[in-house]
Amino acid sequence: MKNALIGLLLFLCPILFSGLVPTSADGAQSALAAPNRAGVAMGHYHFYVRDVAANARFWTTLGGTASKNGTMTIVKLTDVIVVLTEGQPSGVSEGSVVNHVAFRVPALATLEAAGLKLERAGPDLPGIATTRTPEGERIELFENAATNVTFTPDPGLTDPVAERHNRPTTVAIASHHFHLYVPDEAAIAKAKAWYAKTFGGTPGKRWHYDAVDLPGININFGVAPRPTQPTKGRMLDHIGLEVTGLVEFTKKLESMGIALDVRYHKNADGLGEARLTDPWGTSIELTEGWRGL
Repeated sequence: MKNALIGLLLFLCPILFSGLVPTSADGAQSALAAPNRAGVAMGHYHFYVRDVAANARFWTTLGGTASKNGTMTIVKLTDVIVVLTEGQPSGVSEGSVVNHVAFRVPALATLEAAGLKLERAGPDLPGIATTRTPEGERIELFENAATNVTFTPDPGLTDPVAERHNRPTTVAIASHHFHLYVPDEAAIAKAKAWYAKTFGGTPGKRWHYDAVDLPGININFGVAPRPTQPTKGRMLDHIGLEVTGLVEFTKKLESMGIALDVRYHKNADGLGEARLTDPWGTSIELTEGWRGL
């Protein structure tokens, strides 16, 4: 009787759990990218949303795999984890320094067939579309037919990892870029230099945008059409970067004169964390241990 009851529970638990947190159709798992020489790679996006379950369904429709991790709902995609926490954000990302985030997919038509509503960019920009989360957050999508996803390092530089942008993607959905809107052209040059130096990124161009590439993410810079607000408190509250050797890395940042909002510590799950804000208002969480989630 006892063994039969255990067997029934093992059968039912995944079914009951999947009703709360959906998994992707193919059940595919993903992993964060290997770190660069500075120990840095893309880690996570942390969204505060009113309806966690609805947003989890959105991300799994896009191709992610959702699960619970403590009090958080996480959705794994290639090279990035989306974290969903219940909250009341002050607004969507548009209007903040991080205007939007973007992903690559093999074909937009596949997502439309799955029921996702897409706003196509138009004939002048083939293969590009925008979709919206259930609460209005803009997500940019590029299919393999798009011509403006490629990245070219600045003269004299090479980066084999950044070459991923110049090949078709073969996974359901992969991290591509987040786009920072800064005040003017002078700020673009400063932001590009800051991200390259601070995180060991490769500076270059993505289409006509100045950019810095890190494993798992391309950081794009553009001039804001109007003044922006910091990310903290918005729906996309902060960007997460996974750092190997985080203790020493934070010491290095402080030696460079970069102030930490929250100094290195271990959270309740034993994962390393620290926080800083870039000079333009982007809240950045540095973590160590998310790669194993």
